[in-house]
Amino acid sequence: MTADRPYRVGYAPGAYDLFHIGHLNILRHARSRCDYLVAGVVSDEMAERAKGRRPVIPLVERLEIVRSVKYVDAAFVETAPDKLETWKQVRFDVLFKGDDWRGTPKGEKLERDFAGVGVEIVYFPYTVHTSSTQLRRALDLLTQEAEPGTAGGVSEGLR
Repeated sequence: MTADRPYRVGYAPGAYDLFHIGHLNILRHARSRCDYLVAGVVSDEMAERAKGRRPVIPLVERLEIVRSVKYVDAAFVETAPDKLETWKQVRFDVLFKGDDWRGTPKGEKLERDFAGVGVEIVYFPYTVHTSSTQLRRALDLLTQEAEPGTAGGVSEGLR
């Protein structure tokens, strides 16, 4: 919040792949802590760089899903690995992250970088029982167990 902008803009970045309750929780909690919420949806290339693989759901679909969530006022495609570059474009007052970042080298760097421009970092509880990584592992296991051409096989289009 600044003198020229009396409302608080929040930014909630993520891959939002295999959208699940953890994603919804972050967006709901984030919206309760700001007046206007921008969800940053990382590009396929950025997600691959960060996690070592491309998202299951393509960017255009992830963007539409996130944009349609009632807690989100706007969705932004994040293409720069440096969050300060994103801040220069979006100009948010608070950045929301899962608390799995708290106390980590990445989280501490984020806090240092944003302290210089007056952006608050707010951590929310990470939804331990559900994550896109866990969902993807389950899908991989199902795919391995049911090869195409056998009873219960996975069609090529679902891979």
